[in-house]
Amino acid sequence: MSAGRTVEGAGCVTWWGFGPARDLLNSESMVKSDGELNVLLVGSGDPRHILKTITGLTHSDTLHVWVIENSMEVVARQLLLLYLSLQTPENMSLHKKTEVFLEVFGNSEIRKETEETLKHAAAQLSLSITNTLSSNSHAHPCLDTSLLKFKERDELVRIFKLWERPPSVPASVRKVWDARVRQHLGTRYDSRQGCFDWDLSMKLHQRGCGVISKHQYVKWRESGVAFEMREGLYQTANQSLLSTRVFNHRGDQVAVRGYWGDIVSSPYLSFGIETENKDLLKKHNNQHVKTAQDISEVNVLALFECLATRGSSLLNEDVPNPPSSCGQSTDSLITEEIIQNDPPSSQTHSEPTQALDLLNVSGVKVSFLSPDSLNKLPLKNKYRKLFNSIFCSASMVHQLDSSLREIAAPDAALLIELANFLLDLSKEQVSGFAARVKEIAEESGFTATHDQSSDTYAVFTRKND
Repeated sequence: MSAGRTVEGAGCVTWWGFGPARDLLNSESMVKSDGELNVLLVGSGDPRHILKTITGLTHSDTLHVWVIENSMEVVARQLLLLYLSLQTPENMSLHKKTEVFLEVFGNSEIRKETEETLKHAAAQLSLSITNTLSSNSHAHPCLDTSLLKFKERDELVRIFKLWERPPSVPASVRKVWDARVRQHLGTRYDSRQGCFDWDLSMKLHQRGCGVISKHQYVKWRESGVAFEMREGLYQTANQSLLSTRVFNHRGDQVAVRGYWGDIVSSPYLSFGIETENKDLLKKHNNQHVKTAQDISEVNVLALFECLATRGSSLLNEDVPNPPSSCGQSTDSLITEEIIQNDPPSSQTHSEPTQALDLLNVSGVKVSFLSPDSLNKLPLKNKYRKLFNSIFCSASMVHQLDSSLREIAAPDAALLIELANFLLDLSKEQVSGFAARVKEIAEESGFTATHDQSSDTYAVFTRKND
């Protein structure tokens, strides 16, 4: 493989993470402080860590998550996925919410019904962002975009309107996807089935992802469709996975809208390769009985059960929240009120309103910061020694430097995503990346924890000055 295509498979836009969801406050070395807990996410790409961290909160905990992404297109998709996660049980049952979330999360093509849900969400989010431009207020207690610059919020509105009213002659996602596969494989394209099988059996399976089935993985590599949980036609472009990339063409810069994300590692990594339910990992004749799609569905459903337990509808804020932390069982938290028939589409897709009709998750707030804000945080007093936990993705490690020590609270945890699931890299490159991560962390005043058993994340703790 040529050097120019070393990470072509991972793409230049991080739509999902290259490792499972983690509770970022569940670190043996981190001492939880009283009062608000602050977590900084740098380039997480999706809300898996946010949702997982919420499950570990006690009733008295308050959590403030600060999110930095490298593009407004990723910020828009983060907002979309959080919007879907916070749907009230009156608007969407837990099971349907799980299916719609995973479909939007990991499919290049979605069902027509899901497209209508996406368009409705885009309209609501667009209106809410527009309102913050004039009043600088929050459209929802849990979602805060007021710290973004005005031009960035304008860009969000533009993106949401593009999702709401896609081009009349949309790009064929299948052609766009196939073009990426051709570019990535080059002369190996005609034997791509063998390439797919090799990446799965000799890379993903060897790195602990044996639960990813060959049938589902190969289908995703061919078409970009990872989750098919309901019968229907998956033929409508998922606008939230399309973005614009600028190319130099004969001396001119040309903007091309297409799919520029991961085409090798798969969206199964975020929710589908780990589970505490050992029954889901059982094998028969040395083959996994359940698939990564099954595990993703169970895990996401459990996360949404936790949100439903901790949250309340903004229309019913006087309903008290149960004084307990969220468990992991997918059976114990669902009530008869939550499991109900999905409302008619006319009820689900009402006209946009000023306030977002979403769950208000008690004590949880997510604030979005500008893409260029990481190196500016140490210059502002409000962020000094603020963050109890910091996460950084593999794609954003180059932005980390010694200024991390200025914004990390005493005994803070630092979690850095490694390159274990960047399949185009050699073992030597993966090892070199891990060594560089350790070097950056130590220069920033962090030391490796005693438990480094995972090759997916490197975990460090803040040294006491």
